[in-house]
Amino acid sequence: MIAASPSTDHAARIHRVIALVVTVVMTIDLAILSVEGHWMSAFLVLTIMLVILAPTLLRDRLPVNIPPEFLAAALLFSFAALFLGEVRDYYRLVWWWDIALHGSSGLLLGILGFLLVYVLNESRRLDISMRPRFVALFAFLFAVSVGALWEIFEFAMDQLAGTTMQKPMLGDPSGLTDTMWDLIVDAIGAAAVSILGWWYMHRGSQSFFEPWIVRFIDSNPKLFRS
Repeated sequence: MIAASPSTDHAARIHRVIALVVTVVMTIDLAILSVEGHWMSAFLVLTIMLVILAPTLLRDRLPVNIPPEFLAAALLFSFAALFLGEVRDYYRLVWWWDIALHGSSGLLLGILGFLLVYVLNESRRLDISMRPRFVALFAFLFAVSVGALWEIFEFAMDQLAGTTMQKPMLGDPSGLTDTMWDLIVDAIGAAAVSILGWWYMHRGSQSFFEPWIVRFIDSNPKLFRS
């Protein structure tokens, strides 16, 4: 077993604090909604709590060891998108909220896609070797595909449940313009990560997410070649 480094312990403490704060905030909101009799909103908050806390609660049962940095980033993003964005209506109250979150999702999904194919490329269990440009292309397509699936989910929820996840814009009450800008911002974030990932593999240079890659490899030594 690999001993936890001081940086890992620090990241784990930060993740625990974030998880505690998020849980307390949503629990208070859930209690207020229940007392006021807003049962549908209370059910939505409870569902969001389960969704965003699931990776943390099920961490020990997953086939890979997820570093606390990854869990903290996913937790913050989910809280900002689902709870603050949808429940607390930050998408309407803060004009840049949707842009910031979709840009962040492109970056995070690009990193996730890069890590997925990087694991396959470096795994001791699979005898394959992929060129850096293919890894970068996969990361880009993975992020854009997940972003497109999310937009389909928003459309389905608006049609079936009467929500307004596709935000109407001036001159376009259908929400199509909002959807297209969301996809464009997703693609920009994914492209940025893919280019940096390609440069990292091709040139061996430093990149902003190199520590994420190193931490994931260190946390899952059995997945990689010695």
